[in-house]
Amino acid sequence: MIKESERNPAQARLQQQIDAGDYWLQRIAAGETLRITDLEGNQAADTLFFNADDTAERYSMSEMLRGQHNVFITAGSVLRSSLDRPMLTITADTCGRHDTLCGACSCESNTVRYDLEKRHMHSCRDSWMLAVAAHPESGADALRYHAQH
Repeated sequence: MIKESERNPAQARLQQQIDAGDYWLQRIAAGETLRITDLEGNQAADTLFFNADDTAERYSMSEMLRGQHNVFITAGSVLRSSLDRPMLTITADTCGRHDTLCGACSCESNTVRYDLEKRHMHSCRDSWMLAVAAHPESGADALRYHAQH
């Protein structure tokens, strides 16, 4: 379902452009809004959402699916945690629909999907590992396991 945001981007607490292949690691407090904009088209925003106070609690596609009975997320979808608690609500969506079934690309999946020569191509899992290594104070270190499986 296409729905424009009612928020004014000029009033954002933070505006940051993230280059393709780079990472962004920030704490999003309850009640805050995160806007993700695909500037070039046909890109994915591979994301990990987790509870900063308990990193074992993280976004769970299976709990989200059980709660809304639909693999696609769009405006109105509630993303649920591994403890079956609401983590995020999609309040606007100008792309239409998205799925979180396949997970992030990796060296291995790029090799299978494209070619053996692509094994050194950048992957989203590499970005997550760089983020965790660069920001140990974030508490995201527990995500190393989840990003590898």
